[in-house]
Amino acid sequence: MKNIDLSKLKTYPLAQRKSMSTIEETLIDPASPPPSLSSANQEHVARCAANIRSARESDSSVIYIYGAHLIKNGAHLLLDELMNGGWITHLATNGAGVIHDWEWAFHGKSTECVRSNVATGTFGTWEETGHYIHLSLLAGAINNEGFGQSIGRMITEENLYLPSKTELESQLREAPAHPLSPARAELLQTMTQHDLKDGPQEIPHPWKSSCVLANAIKHNIPLTVHPGIGYDIISNHPMFNGAALGRAAQIDFSSFGDSVEGLDNGVVLSVGSAIMGPQVFEKSISCVNNLRLQNERATVKDHAIYVVDIQDGGNWDWSQGEPPKDNPAYYLRFCKSYDRMGGSMYYAQCDNITFTYHLLNELKSF
Repeated sequence: MKNIDLSKLKTYPLAQRKSMSTIEETLIDPASPPPSLSSANQEHVARCAANIRSARESDSSVIYIYGAHLIKNGAHLLLDELMNGGWITHLATNGAGVIHDWEWAFHGKSTECVRSNVATGTFGTWEETGHYIHLSLLAGAINNEGFGQSIGRMITEENLYLPSKTELESQLREAPAHPLSPARAELLQTMTQHDLKDGPQEIPHPWKSSCVLANAIKHNIPLTVHPGIGYDIISNHPMFNGAALGRAAQIDFSSFGDSVEGLDNGVVLSVGSAIMGPQVFEKSISCVNNLRLQNERATVKDHAIYVVDIQDGGNWDWSQGEPPKDNPAYYLRFCKSYDRMGGSMYYAQCDNITFTYHLLNELKSF
């Protein structure tokens, strides 16, 4: 089998990219008036807020799963207020959700024209994005940090520390079977291949105050990242390292499971995440139930799931269960997946920003 040589990819400075939006023009002010909401979605918001208040009173998990468009559309400060109010106990997103969040914090700009940049072979080939995200994951891995924590810490501290190659080589020789040896070897190989200097690496993030990753660190709330290999623009970079992505994502999947463990009487919101959210959640809740049953404990129960997306829900009331196979709504895979996860599932056909905006206001009104 032949492979292309990704190490020979030509990258370009992020400053040269024609970014399509800036943080200043995109960021939403939580104090501004929210968009209008339909009466049906007002009912969803009111019920969801009541469920969240009940969950927090019983110290149950409230997991907010989101796709990249929430960040592209400027919901950073809405999420910050939800975290600050203690309404959310866990955030989870995909690889793109983190990439846009990082680019906003570092560059103040994000989003590119996919059509034109693919045609010129420049789509995703931005030096700083691939370099710093990979480097943060490689550096975080030797401290057993996951995806979200590694990048969030880099943004918060505006710094990464790389040990010397000699130190890494010594650790590998002395304890080759150590659990961190694979991570140490990956970092050593990357530092050697790309001629990286050891010691502190200063990485300014001028727009970090609105960054979701950084604010999750500030509020001590886990933000887990669940990427796919080859899904994101950081694959288009000479430092692309599937092992580093997988190692960080494995840690985050385990952390996500810990929040699912606390989901009895809790709430899951899946906002604009039609693929990653339901797929990761169904595997995680199965793992939790597996472990509980081994200890003769009941499976996760009495949780509420709110799925928010702009796709037509087929005029089906998902709170009544799964539709028959001859109904087009049956083939809304993300709804069907969540509906099979126990608890009560509700589908709100709504813009993700609008739903989150009204949910925040509803929670703040009590």
